[in-house]
Amino acid sequence: MKYADIIIEISSEKLDKPFQYRIPSALEDKIVPGAYVCVPFGRGSRLIKGYVVEVSDTPKLDTDKIKDIDSLAVVDEDNRAYDELIRLAVWMKRHYGGTLIQSLKTVLPVRASIKRRVRRTVYLNVSIEEASRLHAEMLSKHQVARGRVLAALMDEDGADMSLITDKLHTTAAVINAMEKLGLVKIVADEEYRSPDIGSGDGRRKVGLNEQQLKLTREFAEDYCAGIRKTYLLHGVTGSGKTEVYMELIAHVIASGRQAIMLIPEISLTFQTVMRFVRRFGDRVSYMHSRLSAGERYDQWERAARGLIDIMIGPRSALFTPFSRLGIIIIDEEHEGSYKAENMPRYHSRETAIERARLAGASVVLGSATPSVDAYYRAERGEYRLWELTDRAKGAALPTVHTVDLRQELLNGNKTMFSGKLTELMEAALGRQEQIMLFINRRGYAGFVSCRACGYVFKCPHCDVSLSYHRSGQLKCHYCGYETPVTKTCPKCRSKYVGGMRAGTQRIEAELKLKYPKARILRMDADTTSRKNDYERILKDFADEKADILIGTQMIVKGHDFPKVTLVGILAADMSLYALNYRAAERTFSLLTQAAGRAGRDVSRGEVVIQTYSPENYSVASAARQDYNSFYRQEISYRSLMGYPPAAHLLKVLIESPEAEHANKIASDISNLSRTAEAAETIGPSEDTIARINDIYRFTVYIKCEDYEILTQIKDKIEQLRQDRPDSRSRVQFDFDPL
Repeated sequence: MKYADIIIEISSEKLDKPFQYRIPSALEDKIVPGAYVCVPFGRGSRLIKGYVVEVSDTPKLDTDKIKDIDSLAVVDEDNRAYDELIRLAVWMKRHYGGTLIQSLKTVLPVRASIKRRVRRTVYLNVSIEEASRLHAEMLSKHQVARGRVLAALMDEDGADMSLITDKLHTTAAVINAMEKLGLVKIVADEEYRSPDIGSGDGRRKVGLNEQQLKLTREFAEDYCAGIRKTYLLHGVTGSGKTEVYMELIAHVIASGRQAIMLIPEISLTFQTVMRFVRRFGDRVSYMHSRLSAGERYDQWERAARGLIDIMIGPRSALFTPFSRLGIIIIDEEHEGSYKAENMPRYHSRETAIERARLAGASVVLGSATPSVDAYYRAERGEYRLWELTDRAKGAALPTVHTVDLRQELLNGNKTMFSGKLTELMEAALGRQEQIMLFINRRGYAGFVSCRACGYVFKCPHCDVSLSYHRSGQLKCHYCGYETPVTKTCPKCRSKYVGGMRAGTQRIEAELKLKYPKARILRMDADTTSRKNDYERILKDFADEKADILIGTQMIVKGHDFPKVTLVGILAADMSLYALNYRAAERTFSLLTQAAGRAGRDVSRGEVVIQTYSPENYSVASAARQDYNSFYRQEISYRSLMGYPPAAHLLKVLIESPEAEHANKIASDISNLSRTAEAAETIGPSEDTIARINDIYRFTVYIKCEDYEILTQIKDKIEQLRQDRPDSRSRVQFDFDPL
């Protein structure tokens, strides 16, 4: 007999272990690691779904106590995930916490009741002469429908069944009856729901400059020698990183392997996929959340069956079931969207490196503004650092103007547009060039500042901005410090104290009043709610159907519009003083990426950064496009404060419908973590959002230089939860939170 270890589909800490079942002889060929099955569970033996994680010949219990897998309820016997993905799920559970079923459901495809699409083609099954005789006979017997079908098939070498029933006004029953008589034959072929990605000849190749060629040659030498590394490609905006990616992928595909290309935003999919299709033809596909369930499932199937070589998409594309994976590329690797929001809260960067290790593949991380974490590892020799210092088309970096909004206020300008930005917008519109206006709302969480001098109210213990609460208190959500809000600036005694308020709709309304003849597009969560809104807005702007594009961070990442010569960044401070130790890094990245959208073709670009803090090192470094200067100051700060990547940070989130109970669990966890040597525990305190849907949220932070010690603390907390089951609360882990 054979036995299967199965993780049942219940996300309970008590049941987070495999249960062994006997494999019926009729299913021995179908039950493999990754198979999705039904099994009788519990005293009542109710049928429940689960994943097979291991198959063996050895029973772990008395065989009389081992139940059989339900032989009539194998949920999925065709789409078998590879053992590699199962091993990756086990690593994720260990590395990030949560239950194994949560990790399995992350790496394996969504198991929905999706019908497979089948195309039925009808062919003539008799000679043309016999068909002609039968056609005349049918007409004489008034068998008009059958006659029409025969007449159509005599003219066509096979026809789609749905087309026949539609155009010839007949039914499937008529055609099935003709098949029984031997007059026609029906051939069924599985058809995949493929998203519309256009077509390409698969031969278009862009010439590379000397810097690009040097990197691709080095990679090819490593790859041919069997050396698999993680490479960090630091290239200024417009330096041609995508061309390098395509050249590396071409080399990998030529060796018979496959490639995954991760991008951070759905809005980048359209341009990226078009470029890859023009180079690689129809062996390219993509995934993202706006595809239908059927489309996503079919892309998974096409990959599993080796029908494509390249998968493009956000972080979920990392789990594409390629059996010959050769390279994983993560573009814009600094982006926060690569961190999962639900358990397990994995980061695509570390998870990609582990998947590549399991598959014997290489990893390339690329960005104009590498994350501090990645650059830190490159400096320590964990990654190989590549640099592209010049723009690919010979274009110059844009001229950046930093506008001090404190001075604008003193000059009597209370609008959202500084004098410099207004001057440059009017000039660009006069030259019929395009403009992008970026409102930096990312990470915005209600900080309070002085408009006159730029002072921001910060926590004296954690060096993050304090959050304004309706109770009139300013609170720190790292350590719990709070202080009453004041209406007078403690630095300059000004009365201009308040929270930042701005939005894309308000900007659009003011622009329409200011420039009534300008054609304006807005790109934000409200205007991109439907399936193809991203592609439509970007295509209209690329086709020059608009003069100005207003948007949030989704418009500044990776887009290439040759006619854009002016970029305006309206509120740099909105992310600079977010409630997070990474606020300066996010601000530098967003400002640099936004500036990089200007002047990517022949005309030189100009950028206006509007800020209350022009002297801040992240703003000043972004204005100079100087990553190294920013990194040196930022890593000094992280090292001093013990924040990642100089050390590691574990956030433990405790949720309960009872505030006192949540606080009690948080205190127990805090006390447990304090027993670990070399670790510093902060809290418990209320979370940034202290209550959602009447669920109270408390947080404990644990710092340590050794990641392994944090995983051991996580294991102890999980063991505590198993020893003292508690259905009234939920505990989640977030390592190195963003």
